Amino acid sequence: VQLQASGGGSVQAGGSLKLSCAASGRTFGNYFLSWFRQAPGKERDFVAAITRNGGYVDYAFSVKGRFTMSRDNAKRTAFLQMNNMKPEDTGVYFCAADSTEYITTSRRIIDFGYWGQGTQVTVSS
Repeated sequence: VQLQASGGGSVQAGGSLKLSCAASGRTFGNYFLSWFRQAPGKERDFVAAITRNGGYVDYAFSVKGRFTMSRDNAKRTAFLQMNNMKPEDTGVYFCAADSTEYITTSRRIIDFGYWGQGTQVTVSS
């Protein structure tokens, strides 16, 4: 599967953005997905994860209640709605996918074999 992340941009604190992760291929529903982000000079961190059917979503504590991850398997696209954004949300956002059978969701970079190219998000105070 190939992933294409989009929707990044610059917003002020308190604003909103919606990221999209579009996938190629016909078996999008076989993949569990996650969003990660990487601030300048820092490690790539987990943001949100979703199961194959979208029935369960896991969030990092720092974004819980502000971000919403979803997916539309018919459109082969995952989304990350980001509300009440903070300057610390700044970074490059990556979507990731994998189809390992025994994994339903993951926060671990090592569990993902497919990555999008990243989209820049900048939140100013």
